[in-house]
Amino acid sequence: MADFAQNGVIGTLHNLRNRSTEELEAELKTYSAESPMTLLLPCLFSELEGPAMGPIVDQLCQADYLNEIIIGLDRADESQFEIAKKFFARLPQKHTILWNDGPRMRALDSELEERGITAGEAGKGRNVWYCLGYFLAAGNSKAVALHDCDILTYDRSIPARLFYPLVHPTFNYQFCKGYYYRAAAGKLNGRVVRLLVTPLLRALKQTLGRLDYLDYMSSFRYPLAGEFSMRSEVCLSLRIPSDWGLEIGTLSEMYRNCNFNRICQVDIADAYDHKHQPVSQENASGGLHRMASDICKALYRKIAVDGVVFSSGFFRTLRACYYRTALDVMEHYYNDAVMNGMTLDRHQESDTVELFGRVIASAGEEFLHGTSEQPFVPSWSRVTSALPNVYDMILDATRADNA
Repeated sequence: MADFAQNGVIGTLHNLRNRSTEELEAELKTYSAESPMTLLLPCLFSELEGPAMGPIVDQLCQADYLNEIIIGLDRADESQFEIAKKFFARLPQKHTILWNDGPRMRALDSELEERGITAGEAGKGRNVWYCLGYFLAAGNSKAVALHDCDILTYDRSIPARLFYPLVHPTFNYQFCKGYYYRAAAGKLNGRVVRLLVTPLLRALKQTLGRLDYLDYMSSFRYPLAGEFSMRSEVCLSLRIPSDWGLEIGTLSEMYRNCNFNRICQVDIADAYDHKHQPVSQENASGGLHRMASDICKALYRKIAVDGVVFSSGFFRTLRACYYRTALDVMEHYYNDAVMNGMTLDRHQESDTVELFGRVIASAGEEFLHGTSEQPFVPSWSRVTSALPNVYDMILDATRADNA
């Protein structure tokens, strides 16, 4: 049975298993008259050929409360884009595909770069940014949510539970983050949250003392979840990282823009599994190695914005503090897994902790010396100022592509 604890500085909405998805959807259908809802699906073309995307679309066909679905499609040539249009054609909701590699969207990208605005390297952050641009340009809804497109344990309760806190007429939330636990095939997963983010936040508290930001970040049960929702008024000023720091960067933006009582997290799945990244011990530009580095720099960046001055000595101390904390946390996770009949490879976990310890220090040095780094994609309020007709350009490009 789920707990009902409210231990952080944000609200936690649990799944106490007293209501069915159908009940939630019936209410959402009623609320949609006043608060229309749009779902974003940032995906790669390869995911359309994988085991998860077909069942996801089948489930979404039943979500009749949704006003609109926006699909951000990456790494697709012209023939693959045509396949994608047929793949999503069975969706009964109004839906649009942003063909990010198509000539029209590339022309828009070049136009923005001429004005000094770059959407960053290709990846989920860039994909989400363009989807949000189309969402704002279309102006069809008051709430938007997104989730990953490789979820093997998908159920349509995920978007329903993400939207409910935002559109309920007596709630006051502007941003909602999903949470769950990661497990599959009798194994406890979620290595980056368990072995990096949780002990790193504790180590930062120990080395820096109490900071409101660290209390806030520690309130999230799964800060790296790719599932979240927000009201449309929040989107315009949102600045997100284009790298693996997307989730941490988005939470940091909400910290800056919203009062804590307007932020919540919601239990969206009893168990969650999707594709796993390799650890990539020897390759700093790939896998969990790259992910960990981007996440660390996203945290350092936000703490520095609040006035903390870092040094090389600090990062050496932080690494030592993290390492001891992570080993203690690792032991708790092992015991938890065993008690629940799951497996956890202590040797592999220890190797991963050692890698993350090195990354904490190296990411710190990169942060100290990365003066030319531009980690954030500009907010859409800035983009519309630099290119006033950008919304018309996005709408024209996508409508022509989808015609």
